[in-house]
Amino acid sequence: MSTLYIRLLSKATADSAPNWLALVCPYALVSNNGIGRQGMSALPGLADTIANTQRVVLLLAASDVTLLRAQVPPLSPAKLKAALPNLVEDQLISDPSDCQVVASGLSDGLRTVAVVQRAWLDKLAQTLTAFGARHISALPAQLCLPYQAGSAIAAFNSTDSGADIDMTLRLSEQDGLGLAISAEPNEPAEHAVIRALCAMAPAEKPITLYVPQSALPACQAAISDIGNPRIKVSADNWSHWIAGANSTTLDLMAGLGLRSGAKLDWRPWRWPLALAFAVLLVNAAALNIDWWRMKSEASALRATMTQIYKSAYPKESVIIDPIAQMQQKIAIAKRDSGLAAPDDFTAITATFSEVWSGVIAATGKPAPPIAALEYRERSLVVRIKANGGTLTQAMNTALAQRDLTLDPVSESSDATIWKIRSAK
Repeated sequence: MSTLYIRLLSKATADSAPNWLALVCPYALVSNNGIGRQGMSALPGLADTIANTQRVVLLLAASDVTLLRAQVPPLSPAKLKAALPNLVEDQLISDPSDCQVVASGLSDGLRTVAVVQRAWLDKLAQTLTAFGARHISALPAQLCLPYQAGSAIAAFNSTDSGADIDMTLRLSEQDGLGLAISAEPNEPAEHAVIRALCAMAPAEKPITLYVPQSALPACQAAISDIGNPRIKVSADNWSHWIAGANSTTLDLMAGLGLRSGAKLDWRPWRWPLALAFAVLLVNAAALNIDWWRMKSEASALRATMTQIYKSAYPKESVIIDPIAQMQQKIAIAKRDSGLAAPDDFTAITATFSEVWSGVIAATGKPAPPIAALEYRERSLVVRIKANGGTLTQAMNTALAQRDLTLDPVSESSDATIWKIRSAK
């Protein structure tokens, strides 16, 4: 999984710039193999990287994010989200409805609440989404600095000219702050950083200041000039920022909805989906063509059968089912000529009598008495005053050879009932 980390400048710096998208920010591209690429670039210059990265993590300037410690009653996530603005309203200067408020998990009975202007967060989300970002996270930069008990950790980010500087200070595990400052005319940016740090950090705590490698000598000289030996300067690197970002659960993008959520990248699936759609289209077309062909054949066959029926019976005016009507006419003609139909009472009874005599003769036993013969619904119902189970199979086989079927209706020790009908 590839992740792009970007340390943004503050909203105040962006508002004062003619084009905030042109501001250069530090970034690092991290994959499973570690940090692959890092440097300084404006957001438009990272457009291709953003589009090809699975996740983008923004480290918001500490001056843009206010961290509060609040005691929050046990609530469900949905109710907590709705109640948070009211719980911290008295600690905010701006209207809570204009802010994005997110709370972390419980720690020492309190929750850390992060507050940022929603308009700024919306602008960042829309910009990165336009560049093709699929999953966006926004974290407070002060909680991404490494935490050391008993000391304060600081870092700064500045524009190319050094006139606008964003200070980041972590005071404890759950507390940190930031300050956007401007260097005085003809004053080196490093001196402005050291002065601001001395004013922000508690007097009793030692301070570790992370600065770019190129700014190490100037910062050490500024510390000597100002005279604050409790400040220790170290070279900044992305490893501690990434470690801090991975341990931070305060994602300020989480409440913005689908714009910051994970989105499926459809681009690798374009050709497979197009191929699947083409196959589906071809199959649908083939099915429709086959259906039209079979429908045409059925219509032609029905027209032929209707024509044959009309030729045989020209006086018939109503033709609904030519096959059934033709079979009916043939049966009537056979009956009129003295031929019995296969399902007539006489034909079924005569065949049954012949088969019955043959089966009884084959068994060599006396024939069981027949109680009744009934003819209904073109079937012959035979009632025997005995258990005919031993004869059922033999009768069924023999009748099948004469195109008749035998269905046992009931069999008991006292009586057996068979239903015999034509198989044609």
